[in-house]
Amino acid sequence: MFYHRGLAPRTSRSRGGRHLDPGESRAPEPEWHTPKGRETHRLRHWGLALLSLVVVLGVARALMPWAVRDYVNRTLDRNQLYSGKIGPVQIHLWRGAYTIHDIQLSKTTGNVPVPFFSAKRVDFAVQWHNLVHGKIVGRVLMDQPEMNFVDSDTAADSQTGAGGPWLEMIRDLSPFKINSAIFRDGSVHFRTFQSQKPVDVYLSQVQGSVDNLTNIRNETAPLISTVQANALVMDQAKLDYRMSLDPFSYNPTFHMALRVLGLDVTRLNDLALTYGKFDFKRGWLDLVVETDAKEGQLNGYVKPLFRDLKVFSPAQDIKEDNVLQFFWQALVGAVTTVFKNQPRNQFGTLVPFSGQASGATSTDVLATIGNVLRNAFVRAYLPRLQSGEQEVDGLKFEPPDISDPTSSGEAQ
Repeated sequence: MFYHRGLAPRTSRSRGGRHLDPGESRAPEPEWHTPKGRETHRLRHWGLALLSLVVVLGVARALMPWAVRDYVNRTLDRNQLYSGKIGPVQIHLWRGAYTIHDIQLSKTTGNVPVPFFSAKRVDFAVQWHNLVHGKIVGRVLMDQPEMNFVDSDTAADSQTGAGGPWLEMIRDLSPFKINSAIFRDGSVHFRTFQSQKPVDVYLSQVQGSVDNLTNIRNETAPLISTVQANALVMDQAKLDYRMSLDPFSYNPTFHMALRVLGLDVTRLNDLALTYGKFDFKRGWLDLVVETDAKEGQLNGYVKPLFRDLKVFSPAQDIKEDNVLQFFWQALVGAVTTVFKNQPRNQFGTLVPFSGQASGATSTDVLATIGNVLRNAFVRAYLPRLQSGEQEVDGLKFEPPDISDPTSSGEAQ
């Protein structure tokens, strides 16, 4: 059989240097060389990558509470005078937050039976609505926070919070600058354990907030941040607290006002006996405090007003074993009776004070005595701001309920 020169037979093809016989079939191409195979291979590749990412994120999510808990413990233990203790930590990725349960800060020196600070829950979160201002800031929310200030004859057994960089610790616990804080159902206690009878004067049901600490809206007013709180004193009398401040001032710069209306003074008898060596038989207390601070220089006043007050009762006080306390009680009762305003049945004064925020303050004793006489014989003080303003930097003090016999109907 003859073939044309230079042409291979049509019945055979070469494969790897070998000619195929006419009856031998060609092997199929690999699956991934086809368009469908390449698509399947690509999907499988991305599936494996996605699965690996999910596994990594799952492991990281599982380890995150442990890592955050370890970081929080190290942050709380930085101060040598106080130690920290916390419960479970929860991560909320969907809202950019994490929660610490059962946090507690206790003094490590001396014998103080109560923690300085505790809270059922502390939540740090991103303020998403402030992203429109081009800044990422956070807020802290505290549920059932409690603070305990303890007085004692020795510094080791006292607890004032001095020496503890609390603001720095809170800032370190948040991954973002804190712009606001919210307090819900809190309490503040002043305690003494070493007296004949333990003293516990407290605020309960504290609800409050702190806003605009980072000046997110770039306001130009000097006092840009606000603090407002409401509480009950000894579970009975209403307290209003308002403050505006400059958080960027090197020295404290703020305006603060506080008012208490209608406190049953017999609830303060443990305090009065421990520090004043007398007690109350009956009466109601209204209290106003106002303070201005400019670059650390304080000026303000305290205005205590006692209505329907009775301090001395011969039938009751004669039963006391301490003769000196009996005569002291009689003297206090006589002074409060003689120098009270008869039409309003009110004993009161205004105590001005001044000083440095970083040091001791001083009171004007002569002015205080003069104000006792003014309240008694000239014109009775009212439980309102001495300036007569109806509000403090835009934050109004709600007027008292005049139907309440413990409140002054003439108060602002």
